[in-house]
Amino acid sequence: MNTHPSHHTRTLWRHAKLSTLADTCGWGLVPDGAVVTEGNRILWAGPEAAMDLDLTHGVTAEHDLGGALVTPGLIDCHTHLVYGGHRAHEFEQRLNGASYEEIARAGGGIRSTVTATRAADGVALLRMACERAQCLMAEGVTTLEIKSGYGLSAEHEARCLRAARQLGANLPVTVRTTALCAHALPPEFADRPDDYISAVCEWLPALHAEGLVDAVDAFCENIGFTPAQTRRMFEAASALGLPLKLHAEQLSDQGGAALAAEFGALSCDHLEYLSASGVAAMAKSGTVAVLLPGAYYFLRETKLPPVQALRDAGVPIAIASDHNPGTSPALSLLLMLNMACTLFRLTPEEALRGVTVNAARALGLSASHGRLAPGMQADFAVWDLDHPNELAYWFGHNPCQRVVHAGVHRAPTLVASRTALSPEGARFA
Repeated sequence: MNTHPSHHTRTLWRHAKLSTLADTCGWGLVPDGAVVTEGNRILWAGPEAAMDLDLTHGVTAEHDLGGALVTPGLIDCHTHLVYGGHRAHEFEQRLNGASYEEIARAGGGIRSTVTATRAADGVALLRMACERAQCLMAEGVTTLEIKSGYGLSAEHEARCLRAARQLGANLPVTVRTTALCAHALPPEFADRPDDYISAVCEWLPALHAEGLVDAVDAFCENIGFTPAQTRRMFEAASALGLPLKLHAEQLSDQGGAALAAEFGALSCDHLEYLSASGVAAMAKSGTVAVLLPGAYYFLRETKLPPVQALRDAGVPIAIASDHNPGTSPALSLLLMLNMACTLFRLTPEEALRGVTVNAARALGLSASHGRLAPGMQADFAVWDLDHPNELAYWFGHNPCQRVVHAGVHRAPTLVASRTALSPEGARFA
């Protein structure tokens, strides 16, 4: 279970190379650094020699990290971890010439995963999601966003969101949930997208009242929902005070990013076809650009997101795994760092900020997550590396030595027990 230390527990982590990312640029390197935590918060992160001795009073545990690298805990700000089945056969179809759109229009794609997800009970969905989450956690991930979107009915969307909430309760990881009910048309609403959006708008108050929703998302695309339909859902979510996110400009330019920016969205994600006006709108609203190199790679896309335009406009850039069964079955955020550099030409520092500082911002957590600084949640990863640029350099290798989440130390690899997965099982069945 996910437990937190006493508010009076003070721990010293010393003899470390810190990459605090505390300033607006630079690695924030501290060659001989220390971190002091109390409960689930950081009291100090900086040079050990400059640490006030008063901070060591009351220390009940001390850890010598042997000169290892310490960074903020990694944040995967865009995943779809709760679903049933897989789509390996569609991967093979695409390799044989079928396009993603052709497969989707023929009844495959998201709708095939909806069928498998509806057929799975809540315990199975939670078990599979826990296994996927632990792969990410083993590489230093301490915060996850999990979207729904494979239930596409009031009952099944709630089931998926409950599984995501339960995952956060069972594992030492912070989970933010996003209702992506407007992901695709379910079969019972075939050819009736406006009616489906009306239904989604009716579901949101109940999902929100149950405490299942931290944000609301939609797939605004030529094979998804139109800007007008997306606007209706945004208006319903905004009336409930829910933050917004958007799958935007992945396959075509629908003007979704400008629409999301108009509503002050936390993030727009994918963005391969983002226009100059969309970049300007996001810059004005402070909306984060979440780039998803796994989907770009897996779909063999050739249209690059406008990274330089985003840089020039000062739009924060985040990176995420986009783990999902159809377009990015990736369970390595470290691999996404490498892909962000090799495919999108981000610098290693931009890539690391993309899974820490800016990923926190994309989830509305910038005040508490993503940096090593006093007052922040005590989430950090310890690496067998000399410099943080190596996180984007190595791939196919996991250098994570240990992870601290909310002040609690854990080994990088853990296996959830059966009892940890079962307490709420009947609720999902």
